[in-house]
Amino acid sequence: MSAPEIETRLFINGKFQKASSGETFPLKSPATLTIVAEVAEASVEDTNAAVAAAKVAQPAWAALSPEERGSYMKKLAGLIRENFQDLAYLEAISMGRPISTYWDAWVAASNFDHFAEAGYSIQGSSSLNTPGFVNMSLKQPFGVVAAIIPWNIPLFFFSSKVAPAIAGGNTVVLKSSEKAPLTSAKLATLIEKAGFPPGVINVLSGHGQISGSTLSSHNDVRALSFTGSTRTGRMIQKAAADSNLKNVLLELGGKSPAIIFSDADIELAAAETKNSIQWNSGQSCMGNSRVYVQESIAEPFIALFKKHFESVSFGDPTDPKTNHGPVADELQFKIVNSYIEAGKKSGTLVTGGESPANAQGYVIKPTIFSNVPEDAKITKEEIFGPVVVINTFKTEEEILKKANDTDYGLYAAVYTKDINRAMRFAKGLEAGTVGVNCTSPTVPHDLPFGGWKTSGVGREGYLTSIDNFLETKTVLIKVAA
Repeated sequence: MSAPEIETRLFINGKFQKASSGETFPLKSPATLTIVAEVAEASVEDTNAAVAAAKVAQPAWAALSPEERGSYMKKLAGLIRENFQDLAYLEAISMGRPISTYWDAWVAASNFDHFAEAGYSIQGSSSLNTPGFVNMSLKQPFGVVAAIIPWNIPLFFFSSKVAPAIAGGNTVVLKSSEKAPLTSAKLATLIEKAGFPPGVINVLSGHGQISGSTLSSHNDVRALSFTGSTRTGRMIQKAAADSNLKNVLLELGGKSPAIIFSDADIELAAAETKNSIQWNSGQSCMGNSRVYVQESIAEPFIALFKKHFESVSFGDPTDPKTNHGPVADELQFKIVNSYIEAGKKSGTLVTGGESPANAQGYVIKPTIFSNVPEDAKITKEEIFGPVVVINTFKTEEEILKKANDTDYGLYAAVYTKDINRAMRFAKGLEAGTVGVNCTSPTVPHDLPFGGWKTSGVGREGYLTSIDNFLETKTVLIKVAA
């Protein structure tokens, strides 16, 4: 695979530019530990300039018909597909995602395609229920909205936030993660190529305490969508409350349980739950990092899970044969290893718990712990790495209590052939999404996705997301007798 040209500048008002301060930050490959780029660090002034450009561009963009707005999005979707290989390569060198597991660009293109045709679904309502009046409600764009995306699957989140926002007539300032900025910058080159009017989509790179903080507290930003840690989500919500009470949509952390009953297809359950916590090196907010197995099948299930978990291929993430890459950076490597060391003290290490022999980069073997207390650190806290706790249970009542004993509630799964039990758990599990005989990352695009408890606020999806970026207005029209 030939290396594509790497864009590292900010994209503001339709033009690429260096940071106004001249500041950059080094981006180190977690696979080779070499610097792959010096990326522009957006300053407060750059962030303000991006918001100002979006504010100027918004009225004309909103005045276009949904079909006219959609035509730009269709062009962008096509360009994303054409550049799939380059995008996969950039993700591999920036955060270690193996190209063999890269699907983000296909989904991003589909998101832009879908929302390119969704604009006409924006409808208000009317009412004749007040005598002497014809009343109606209108759905109108907020104006300038912000998106702050994470580093684990950046192009997916870029598209799932930007596409519905611009379909609804808003303009956007997006901040990528400092750990994985390259695909967002590449997408900015495709936005330019697609011919979007200047200021409709602005793309910033940099650290959260500078550009992210500025967007969160900016009075001209009317809505903000964020995916990332619960800690950062709290900070954004506070900044929004302390500024202009902007609408905030949060998709945050998780500690997702998967429950395997004795009547389940354990081959299927072992393969799918393994994939949930191993793909992307466990860096998924909805990965089932807690697996609970009914006692009578615990031994064969754990053996199957261990077999699947250990059969990964380490190596260069740009090699199609590799399917398990490093974690995103040195900080994440240290965090995950600190949890592994805590796990060795509180539970039984079944496999993993270290880096592969002769491994280069921040690679961690898929790791299983069993016999872990429910109040242990690795059971309670989000690890964001290829580490799973497999514990056992006896009864439905016991396991429902254990599964729900968490501050998080993003995703949960149950494997059973008993439809009545499946329905009891679908209702009883405290999570925004429940999979029955399936687990994450499986989601339905046309249904709402989001978290309960500290896993977030609001919902996203094909039929939900546009409303996140629309205000509702009621209009009363008095009719003469």
